[in-house]
Amino acid sequence: MHSRQSPSQRYLELSRMYAEMHREGDRVNGISADKTFSGKSLLPVAPQIRRVVEATGASRLLDYGCGKGTQYQGPFTAPDGTRHQSILKYLGVDGVHRYDPAYAPFSQLPTGKFDGVICTDVLEHCPEEDVPWIVDELFGFANMFVFASVASFPARKVLPNGENAHCTIRPPDWWERVWADTAARIGGIDWEVWVSHLVDRGAGEKGVMQRIGSDF
Repeated sequence: MHSRQSPSQRYLELSRMYAEMHREGDRVNGISADKTFSGKSLLPVAPQIRRVVEATGASRLLDYGCGKGTQYQGPFTAPDGTRHQSILKYLGVDGVHRYDPAYAPFSQLPTGKFDGVICTDVLEHCPEEDVPWIVDELFGFANMFVFASVASFPARKVLPNGENAHCTIRPPDWWERVWADTAARIGGIDWEVWVSHLVDRGAGEKGVMQRIGSDF
């Protein structure tokens, strides 16, 4: 069993590679550093997060795996076309604490609790053997809810060693078991996870999002 105090060797290796990509970008695909792990993967699921915030009355969030945090800079245009002063105004929260272990400005592990914890496009980048303790950690920071989005297909980004950036590619039912086990053991925290996966619709594979384990 691995933990924050004793992560897998693979977790440590990946952390070093992600830190390198934050500094130097995705050299394989020619993506500059400022556009590598920018944090904007949160934006497509902003309406889902907003709904959870409204349902719980949360006002202070932790963005676990926030990347460079550029999603919090400047105005935000919602999927319905409405313009907002910022993503914070759109979500209706007072503040978001940013944490990303591979990006130096936000690499300090948070302390204390937050109303809600959001984690978008993160867990599929973590080794499978470390996912349970990381999900435990997400719940440990939350007073009200935990929200996550996960991709279950290969990433476009490539690690410096040539491997795909998504190292844990699992179907929705696998992720549901991981989350349900943690939620049952800890208790008292609502949770919702959206898993993006590919389906064959005759004219090629299409990406779809499936909600699992929603308590809202």
